[in-house]
Amino acid sequence: MTDKKNSFHPTLTVSNIRNHISITLEMENVQYSTWAELFKITAHSHKVLHHIIPLANGKENVLVTEDEKELWSTLDATVLSWLYATISNDLLHTIIEPNATTMDAWNRLRDIFQDNKHSRVVTLEDEFSNTKMEIFPNASAYCQRLKSLVDQLKNVGVPVSESRLVIQLVSGLTSGYQGVGTLIRQSDPLPPFYQARSMLTLEKVGLAKEVATGSESAMVVASQSVYDSNSSHSDQQHRGKLFRFCKNSEKKKSGGGGRGSDGGKSGRCLMNLGTVSVSVVLLLRLWGCFKIYVNIFSLLSI
Repeated sequence: MTDKKNSFHPTLTVSNIRNHISITLEMENVQYSTWAELFKITAHSHKVLHHIIPLANGKENVLVTEDEKELWSTLDATVLSWLYATISNDLLHTIIEPNATTMDAWNRLRDIFQDNKHSRVVTLEDEFSNTKMEIFPNASAYCQRLKSLVDQLKNVGVPVSESRLVIQLVSGLTSGYQGVGTLIRQSDPLPPFYQARSMLTLEKVGLAKEVATGSESAMVVASQSVYDSNSSHSDQQHRGKLFRFCKNSEKKKSGGGGRGSDGGKSGRCLMNLGTVSVSVVLLLRLWGCFKIYVNIFSLLSI
């Protein structure tokens, strides 16, 4: 594919390469395969893929006129600036050289991340096989790390099958995810990785809801216990006050009458006391139920 003679080209319309390639390639956080794929897609969509990858037929662009040579040089410099803008400073200082073309820089990066291939394979295989969910903050981070290791293995020429990735995903789950793990393991055929990851995410949401529900129930039980304790203490206080009131009233009316008369009046007073106490208890319990409903409504509204 040859460049056009006129000065307009889709590549020259890109004002910020970060809008197309959002990640930064770093030596420590290896994302070479992802970065390279994004870069190739962007180059292909802007008709400059041949600036990083030779044409399939092995032929090179033949630049005849000065305009063609100038346009090719401008486009190559633009794509090279894309590459430099999407890698870390350490990598930039490692690969940058005067008068280098985009393909030169591209090949240096490839060699860096594919160097010592066999040693990298051993290290990556060991880490992939021993990655467990318990060392990650959540299921998403666990899945992301497994996918990153698979991408790195693919980058060094050792691709990992989809089924092996899913099996490793399931084998490293914590006890809280054993239910969904069993469901995935018993599926025939095994679900693809993205689907298994989605199942774990949904399970995480379910676990979070259970924890929230448990907390609300505990709060309601605690509120009920406090209410019962306060209600019992309040009942005893009201009964004591009513009993003393009735007794004093009867003494005043009888003017110090006989014991039989006092006993009968005290009995009637106690009967009245029982009726009043039952009414007070019912009112207190209704008030307590109302407060509990208000607390539940407040929790659900948060």
